[in-house]
Amino acid sequence: MTREEFEQSAAASEGRDVPTPGAPALGKGVQECWMDVDGARMRYLRAGSGPPILLLHGLLGYSFSWRYTLPALAPLRTCYAPDMLGAGFSERPKIDHSMRSTALRLLKFAERLNLDSFDLLGTSRGGAVAMSAAAECVKRGTPHIRRLILVAPVNPYSPHGRRLAPFCGSRFGSGIARVVMQRMPFLYPFIHGHLYGDRSHIPPGTLEGYKAPLATPGLFEHALSIASTWSPDLLELEASLPTLSAIPTLLMWGTKDPAVYFSSMEPLARHFPGAEKVVFHGVGHLPYEECAEEFNRALIDFLAKGSGARD
Repeated sequence: MTREEFEQSAAASEGRDVPTPGAPALGKGVQECWMDVDGARMRYLRAGSGPPILLLHGLLGYSFSWRYTLPALAPLRTCYAPDMLGAGFSERPKIDHSMRSTALRLLKFAERLNLDSFDLLGTSRGGAVAMSAAAECVKRGTPHIRRLILVAPVNPYSPHGRRLAPFCGSRFGSGIARVVMQRMPFLYPFIHGHLYGDRSHIPPGTLEGYKAPLATPGLFEHALSIASTWSPDLLELEASLPTLSAIPTLLMWGTKDPAVYFSSMEPLARHFPGAEKVVFHGVGHLPYEECAEEFNRALIDFLAKGSGARD
């Protein structure tokens, strides 16, 4: 153990919130933790107490996405927000980042936390991973997914990305994408801002927080690896959706989502009879940031329903 690792471990044991150098400051009561998964170190944040909930970030996101959600949920739930391998401040191994492989790693993560049941929240590509993981749980019979919360999840019914993602994942397209991302860093703020329905609602420090992991090489390689299996992943996801109908589900979407179109909400909802739906009018792809208070109220209301002995 290095001196830096020893000091971080000591800080955590003393209840002090000292994140990895370069990472955004942690909120009160949020602890940075680490776990070895598939031979690589995965970083995750832990907060709160009570029944567990896992929170999955989207493509080019990481646990920073949940900085407003964690303190709202902490009085009610034990929250685990991982930086999936390749993302955030986790290590960036050259491994299979397909949707199912990522879902299986998530279940290994849950198993090592000794979770036999939990709520599962995923946004964007993390929403697709959440559905894949839930389907695996249904097939295995364990662990038990109590509730599924999907925030603008990548799905087979949104046309956006069907052509762009496979192109970026191809040998030719990935070469072009690397050149653009390496030589035109000014595009990153533009792309990030485009995800909001109203850019004036971007919280202070948000861009800096999302750019922080760029200091560790390999982040864009991880994204391109995900893009390379995009089309087969969506086909596999569509085939698994009928198995999820019995899981209590909440769908949350912004009407001005430019990444995963709001129009795909209803086709996806057909696979979740009785699913609750929350629509954020005029909001983009990141409602947990753009309208955090409204998002948190809706999320907590859903989690409160049906709470009982199984929780």
